[in-house]
Amino acid sequence: MVQAAPTAAPSLAQWRDRAAAPAPVLAQALQACAGHALREAECVDVLDLLAMLGCDAQTQAAALWFELARVKPEAWAAIEPTLAPELQRLVQGQLAAEKVWALHAQQAPQSGSEGLRRLLLAIIRDLRVVFVLLARQLARMRGAGALAEAERVELARLTRDIHAPLANRLGIWQLKWELEDLAFRYLQPDTYRRIARLLDERRTDRESFIRESLHQLRRSLDAAGIHAELAGRPKHIYSIWKKMQRKSLEFSDLYDIRAVRVLVDSVADCYGALGVVHTLWPHLPGEFDDYIARPKGNDYRSLHTAVIGPHGKTLEVQIRTHEMHRVNELGVAAHWRYKEGGSADSEFEAKIAWMRRLLEPKSESEGDLAAELHTELMEDRVYVLTPRGEVVDLPRGATVLDFAYHVHTEVGHRCRGAKVNGRIVPLTHQPHSGDRIEILTAKLGDPSRDWLSAHHGYLNTSRAREKVRAWFRRSAHDANLAAGRAMFERELKRLALAAPDLSKLPAHFHLKQLDDVLVALALGEITPGQIARVLQEAETPPVEMTQSQLPVASRHSTLDHSALSIEGVGNLLTTLARCCQPLPGDPVRGFVTRGRGVSVHRADCSSLARLARRDPDRVIEVEWGKAAAQAYEVDVEIRGYDRKGLQKDVTSVISNAGTHIIASSSRVFVRTGEVEMRFTLRVRDFEQLSTLLARVAALPNVADARRVGGG
Repeated sequence: MVQAAPTAAPSLAQWRDRAAAPAPVLAQALQACAGHALREAECVDVLDLLAMLGCDAQTQAAALWFELARVKPEAWAAIEPTLAPELQRLVQGQLAAEKVWALHAQQAPQSGSEGLRRLLLAIIRDLRVVFVLLARQLARMRGAGALAEAERVELARLTRDIHAPLANRLGIWQLKWELEDLAFRYLQPDTYRRIARLLDERRTDRESFIRESLHQLRRSLDAAGIHAELAGRPKHIYSIWKKMQRKSLEFSDLYDIRAVRVLVDSVADCYGALGVVHTLWPHLPGEFDDYIARPKGNDYRSLHTAVIGPHGKTLEVQIRTHEMHRVNELGVAAHWRYKEGGSADSEFEAKIAWMRRLLEPKSESEGDLAAELHTELMEDRVYVLTPRGEVVDLPRGATVLDFAYHVHTEVGHRCRGAKVNGRIVPLTHQPHSGDRIEILTAKLGDPSRDWLSAHHGYLNTSRAREKVRAWFRRSAHDANLAAGRAMFERELKRLALAAPDLSKLPAHFHLKQLDDVLVALALGEITPGQIARVLQEAETPPVEMTQSQLPVASRHSTLDHSALSIEGVGNLLTTLARCCQPLPGDPVRGFVTRGRGVSVHRADCSSLARLARRDPDRVIEVEWGKAAAQAYEVDVEIRGYDRKGLQKDVTSVISNAGTHIIASSSRVFVRTGEVEMRFTLRVRDFEQLSTLLARVAALPNVADARRVGGG
């Protein structure tokens, strides 16, 4: 007997002939890949899968360019600068994803992979990359039988942990079930074969059963005058095993191995279709769920029933309206949350929802699509790595010191340095997604009070700042009082306030006595700038305000409308929030409370951020009125030791603070190397001046920065 020759693997040349006239951007990639030793069968499979998903020619071309970059890096390096930035971004996203695959390989088999999935979505700048990654992984899994055992298992584990959940969340069922089944087949081959035998029929037979069921149901619905769209697919092996595990069921107890979905126009038609189904086939008692009358907690709505279908085989039927289906697929009840029982923050869900909409037919222009991408997908988080490759997510703008406190409170307290990607960085360094951070600690160490000063920029998360404050609270009260008094006296000296009126300080900050103010200053609960502002108001009260315009002194610091103007609302009670204690000149926003008017917060207030996440519609724009808008001219003296670029650094700090320089002079004492600079500045208030002087004093070679004169 003559043995048939094996079928030749498809080539890119054959695919190009089949594609007839590919777009120029894709034709260029096909031409560049010709003659190189690529995995052509895999590339052809990827191109077909991307075409099935409706991806554009740029996405298909980027899949080929990545394969060229993998096999011939020098060829890619030569051609990359000549390509459009969008294509470069698509390829760079695939290259960045390789880092995630490497991190996954380093993880223990049972480690959680949600952090890696988030990291993947954070480091790729064009989300179409995810479709390429899914298509390539499925193509590789289809050919995994030819790989070595260890390589095949590692590929299947990556598929199970990263790719299959992403395909599920995006609703790409064509890829999801095959990715899951192939991963299950290689990770648990014995269980896979056992369930396959229990099914007692080939997949084609099950699909034939579904087609027969749909035909019978279609005739009955038409006879009842119900317009419906019908679809069905047999359960795949991994889904069957997962349900058996989740519900502790035997195979014989499963009623939804075969399922159909019915989409109708109205809720009334849902129940009408249910009656048709139960008339056509006998239903199984106890296997009916009405998620329309009693929606799930995530607002999932549908009718579920199980019946004895053709040939005595069980069949699950799901019935819902088109609108329910849309909401279940794209809204807060997205199918991936219903299935996985997981939760996600709003930004991450917005990104996933946007990606799912990419699969739908679109009429908007590419420009509209790009604008939507920019406005909807800005991440508020960064995803960084520990030395062991674990993913940690932090708020955008967090520093490496914030990271240290996130890892452990004691790590933060003893932190004395940090390395990012092997390079030593200052504690104020703000890492980016994908950075690997190593914290350098001392055996014994305590936090610094400077870490609580906002202008130093060490800590940008409220969680880390509170941990530092808690450490100092545990210190002796006398030590905190002494430190606060030293900071207070230094501030008075810096601002040239010889004998200020301190009587109003405690009441302003809702404290009992001056010592409490000094302790709060030492703990960072009050800033030197806030104290400077109060002392300024006591020293130079507004003279243009009438008695009726003055703010009402009360426990809640109620303001008159001469002090605040509120956009879009009429006469509302306005109170200053006690959590952040905003003062005139601070960037502020308002929150409409229930029964207490508008509560005014500093724009960077963490309490306001929490309220805004919970009730974004109640946040309104507010701004200080004219009564609070004043400007002051002050003379400032800066002393230090001369160095190259010192004056440039000083003027840059002044300029970046939004302060105007009216006049300046400087002189150098050659014999001692000392330098003296004087500036006349226009500042908004003493808080702005206090912050400015602190930043100047922190510059290298600056010994002192203070206001000249006073009173």
